[in-house]
Amino acid sequence: MEYKYILYEKAASFLAPEEENIGIITLNRPDSLNALSIGLLTELDNVLEEIRKENAIRSVIIIGAGRAFSAGNDLGESASETEEAQIRARMALGQKVFDKIETFDKPVIAAVNGYALGGGLELAAACDMRIASEKASFGNPEVNIGLIPSWGGCVRIPKLVGRAKAAQIILTGERIDATEAEKIGLVNKVVAPDELKSTATYLAGQLATKAPIAMRLAKNILSKSMEISIEEGNKMMVEGGLTCAKSDDIMEGISAFFEKRTPKFKGK
Repeated sequence: MEYKYILYEKAASFLAPEEENIGIITLNRPDSLNALSIGLLTELDNVLEEIRKENAIRSVIIIGAGRAFSAGNDLGESASETEEAQIRARMALGQKVFDKIETFDKPVIAAVNGYALGGGLELAAACDMRIASEKASFGNPEVNIGLIPSWGGCVRIPKLVGRAKAAQIILTGERIDATEAEKIGLVNKVVAPDELKSTATYLAGQLATKAPIAMRLAKNILSKSMEISIEEGNKMMVEGGLTCAKSDDIMEGISAFFEKRTPKFKGK
């Protein structure tokens, strides 16, 4: 599939150099700081569906071209949308795509190389893990122009950093740097700018070696972990554990463990 606003490439992990098992999505509107237009969001939705069908791809990285991850919603585009139906459609599309990332059946890493503001931060928050450049900055400045984060930020960010810190980020509209973002748990790791993509690829490569069925089931439970009781979680873990126990992957994993080799999971 041809894309106008994103780039999609495949990469091999360090543990399986013979396999292209990592999908790398680059937000490619650098002149607008990768602002999230309807076109870009639609292409992001489409490429995720493409990746979902590619069994060889086991993990995904999202990164931005140029000096930003994403500066958020394309305000120039959205300013022309004055009808309620148009406004609802934009919010629904962003929510649909970010929900898809959060519940995607393969792990997704945000490699934040610069500004992650507004919808850009909401996009990063929907990913499973976030690696940040030392030059990255984060914020939800929507209140400064009379808006609220509407693509999941008001719900996802408190789950990552706690309600008090989320309130500080969302209600003040202030930016925080990468060091502070790591301190409060918004990002997993901060690295030098020239190490960002290699670090994200290294992590994606590790994830790509894990059993796909187990990864999918664990992600599903993790995505619900802040809403469900331990009793509900236990039931989900029992059913997930049984599914794993019946898979071919578990036999491969056990064999590889005793043979002291890297397992070759097939997702079956």
